[in-house]
Amino acid sequence: MSVKSNRRLRIKAHIRHRVSGTAQKPRLTVFRSNSQIYAQVIDDVNGVTVASASSLGLKEKMTKSEQAAKVGALVAKAAQEAGINTVVFDRNGYLYHGRVKQLADAAREAGLKF
Repeated sequence: MSVKSNRRLRIKAHIRHRVSGTAQKPRLTVFRSNSQIYAQVIDDVNGVTVASASSLGLKEKMTKSEQAAKVGALVAKAAQEAGINTVVFDRNGYLYHGRVKQLADAAREAGLKF
């Protein structure tokens, strides 16, 4: 693994030590690859994914930042349909910048509370 990947995994472990989702306040976690972005709302106590969204199903041609914003809105809508209004944000070791920030801001605008 590269130095950058190891650094992210160390940060991720540190974050996961402190951040955990419950049934009332699940964890919104983000994973981004070079081309796609994924978001899941997870109840860690029961080990269940409550809602999820990704840029895989998006058909329109758009930039990665626009994809992240769209995925944020989609995951917020799916979480609200499942009865979730407040979440704990898990940036998964990524910097809170760029696509991760776009996703979080779009989820907030769509009605999720962090």
